[in-house]
Amino acid sequence: MPRHAETIANGATHDQGRLQCRHRRTGRHPGTGRQRHRLVLHVGGRSRRTQRLAGKTSARFRGVPQAAVTKADWLPYALPLNEPWQTSCGTTVLRRGRLLRLRSNDGRCGWGDCAPLPAFGIDETRATAFAEECAQLDLSAQRAGLPFNAWLGGNPPLASIAVNASLGSLLTVSSAGLTAAYADGFQVIKLKVGVGTLGEEIASLQDLADTLPVGCRLRLDANGAWSSAEALAFFTACRDLPIEACEEPLREPDPRDLARLQDGIPFAIAIDESLERLGKDLFRHPPVRRIVIKPARQGSLLASMEIALRARAVGMEVIVSSGLESSCGLLAGAHLAAAVAPQAVHGLATASWFACDTGEAVTIDNGRLILPGETGIGFRWAGEAATAFAGER
Repeated sequence: MPRHAETIANGATHDQGRLQCRHRRTGRHPGTGRQRHRLVLHVGGRSRRTQRLAGKTSARFRGVPQAAVTKADWLPYALPLNEPWQTSCGTTVLRRGRLLRLRSNDGRCGWGDCAPLPAFGIDETRATAFAEECAQLDLSAQRAGLPFNAWLGGNPPLASIAVNASLGSLLTVSSAGLTAAYADGFQVIKLKVGVGTLGEEIASLQDLADTLPVGCRLRLDANGAWSSAEALAFFTACRDLPIEACEEPLREPDPRDLARLQDGIPFAIAIDESLERLGKDLFRHPPVRRIVIKPARQGSLLASMEIALRARAVGMEVIVSSGLESSCGLLAGAHLAAAVAPQAVHGLATASWFACDTGEAVTIDNGRLILPGETGIGFRWAGEAATAFAGER
């Protein structure tokens, strides 16, 4: 855990320390000559660098209003799911996490969501850093008088973004479920693959495609389930089906294998969990058409934003996706999506999987996630009842 998080450990409060957000000049970028900035968080005189911003990104954050924090609380939660969340990495039935609430000296509250999910690369340290940064930036956007997406992107605020429906495993979804989702306005429907055998899933996908409404497309997510040969067999059998993309197909992602697979199919392959593993070469010679960004896995909204801008600069598509966070983390991701890829169909319609939530439910209307119009992230805490499960389980 970062050292400043130790002062506001789980269930405790920090009343006297001073947690601030500043962007410091750190000299000129050696390649562009532009002024470099970095975000620094302070508690009681101590600091930690969380993200260096360069080029166009840094200009958007100059003059960020500072928010002096007078109190911070960690609020644990445990949210049961309506049904098991099945992927090739395992099954989730209960989502545990912690909300961070920062109170500022001007009476505002900033919120962050710490929801570790190690199977998807979201460990405790990154999830904590993500929550801390979100809460502080929430306060800064409120003080600037802007909705979070407008504050991040420097553009007029958006009212909504398109999202895909998330219906779980390919082997458990029904044609009636697909038809209902399409009737609700979802034009892209996401299904988890790599859960059953290759033959089972190819047969199921072909059967579903025969009943799919015209205009509806499928977004598949293998979560690194296949070998290169298995992925090739799957794509060969399904290349003519209405597939919009396949996320993270390979168990051992190699740029050359990914490029060969991408060249042979008409739909996008997307990098998700292996984003860090592929490293800088991903942007020098993109082997696939798309990246999927889970901000909590980066431990930072601002780092996620810079990755998105780098990807778009080399012609890659950008999708922001949920790490199955509560409504607090989901809203932060939605604002990021609106700032970096407002025309894309994002993977953020996951709130309906929860039997209860930490705050006011995220609204989905006609396949679009409605962004709060108020300043900041717009999270509205449900109160102590939202965290009651944490003490009972």
